[in-house]
Amino acid sequence: MNDFGVITAPDTVHITRRLPGPIERVWAYLTESDKRAQWLASGPMDLRPGGAIALTFNNSELTGNDGTPPPKYAAHACQAEMTAEVLECDPPHLLRQSWGKTSEVCFTLRVEGDQVVLEVLHTRLPDRDNMLSVSAGWHAHLEILIARLKGETPPGFWPLHTQLEAAYDQRLPQAP
Repeated sequence: MNDFGVITAPDTVHITRRLPGPIERVWAYLTESDKRAQWLASGPMDLRPGGAIALTFNNSELTGNDGTPPPKYAAHACQAEMTAEVLECDPPHLLRQSWGKTSEVCFTLRVEGDQVVLEVLHTRLPDRDNMLSVSAGWHAHLEILIARLKGETPPGFWPLHTQLEAAYDQRLPQAP
């Protein structure tokens, strides 16, 4: 597993990954429904400010060995739908989105040699439980993305998410 995300504010997690390039390929995995479905969620995305995004998560069928979600996430065993909106888009370097009504996700990409540095910044998370879930979720989804980009067999989502959520629980400060 790669490095853990960093909590940069009480409501913000920042995760950085080095991915095999080129940058246009990584951008396609962020923005094209068929490629994004292989690691995160499918759905159309209108890549202009104010553009609509429809995300269909299917975490129990991402890799073929995803396992069963723990009871806490039983409602997420099947498809989950979410709407989002593009706030800013500068292909292939920046994609900032609102997620639902509460949080915001910003993807930035930059080239370093033959690799692409992907930074994910998820802000406005309402509480520690959401921070744990989102941190473990991004970490697991990005591990799957890395495997897909390398042509390797990705880890199963739910076993990995469960392991990561426990690890993030040890790392994140408890509420006062």
